[in-house]
Amino acid sequence: MQMGTNLPKVGTYNRAVVLEAVQASDGISRVQIAGITGLTPQAVSVIVRKLLEDGLVVEDGSAPGAGGKPRTILRVDPAAGYAVGIHFDPGEVSYVLADLAGRPLVKLHRPVRGAEPEPIVRTLARTARRLLKEAGVPDHKVLGVGLASPGPLDPDGVIVTPPRLPGWDGVPIRSLLERHVGYPVTVDNDATAAAIGERWAGLARAVPSFAYLYLGTGIGGGLFLDGQVYRGRTLNAAEFGHVTVMPDGPECYCGNRGCVEALCCPSAMVATARERLALGAESVLTRGRLSHAAVCAAAAAGDPLALSVAAEAADRLADAAVSIVNMLDVDLLVLGGPAVRELGGLYRDVIGRAVSTRVLARGLQAVRVEVSPIAADAAAIGAASLVFHVTYAPRLDRLVRE
Repeated sequence: MQMGTNLPKVGTYNRAVVLEAVQASDGISRVQIAGITGLTPQAVSVIVRKLLEDGLVVEDGSAPGAGGKPRTILRVDPAAGYAVGIHFDPGEVSYVLADLAGRPLVKLHRPVRGAEPEPIVRTLARTARRLLKEAGVPDHKVLGVGLASPGPLDPDGVIVTPPRLPGWDGVPIRSLLERHVGYPVTVDNDATAAAIGERWAGLARAVPSFAYLYLGTGIGGGLFLDGQVYRGRTLNAAEFGHVTVMPDGPECYCGNRGCVEALCCPSAMVATARERLALGAESVLTRGRLSHAAVCAAAAAGDPLALSVAAEAADRLADAAVSIVNMLDVDLLVLGGPAVRELGGLYRDVIGRAVSTRVLARGLQAVRVEVSPIAADAAAIGAASLVFHVTYAPRLDRLVRE
């Protein structure tokens, strides 16, 4: 939770601090807001009155206060605004229409057809507009469209030398989508978007510092430190997939060796299973039709080969997680992304044991390891949350600029 200030010149920031306090709670009183933000009760009352007038929060019942006097409970009004979140992955596009509480109202998954950027972006825009129209969302309540895209991305939303998107280098995906969709567009990489979604509507709503380990086509990360998303100088921080876990391991496309992504991403796990099948390992799996989903299903059924592949991936992810927690001293490590769907329980248990026994500061604080409840759609829900975050979250960089 962010601390506010009573200086009049930063009223906009204080408004965002109060709204965040309401949004991060399951119902909160004005007195509680003052207590956790450091704002005076008078300042909180003025800000809440304006938020009520603007329709962003609602009064919803009461709870006993000091001396038995009831205190009015405030909540964010989910119907105050909506956003479409789009997760553009090389193999599939996921769409989510979410309300201001971050709740997905509509979900849609579509395969990527073709390879040319312009037609694909036109399809993204057309589908986003269709979702809004079919849901009957009034135009004045559409806050924008969020796009979670493979990176790296520059500050203007231009894709720069993407390793998994050949032909997309230099594509100004933000401005291109904005032109076709007709709404403001916010872009971030898929892992950071997922972390923002977790902060806005998931496990990390009231957690100051947490890391998000994103497992999709590749492996990435998102990072919140002291309540602020951390992107780094080039906006590409938290590339957790490129933590070295095997110095003499396979070469990664980044130029390093033994990156956790090169060893544990879905395609790497499939390659490992295929190699062992070729060496004669017994398994229900066959080399002809081998996929990450098949490996996960076989592991769940107790197949020895698949179990060994999954267990090795879990161990290497745990090695990376220990390094992440040691470096960043976070309160929570969230596991999310579509590749967590089948193996989330295994990954959580193995990583949790490693973090509880191998992190230097383990005696000072227990770091929680949790699987995101929205793991499979984390990037799409996160993309919608990008819009809410940019519009309403308290951001210290804006305060400094002001």
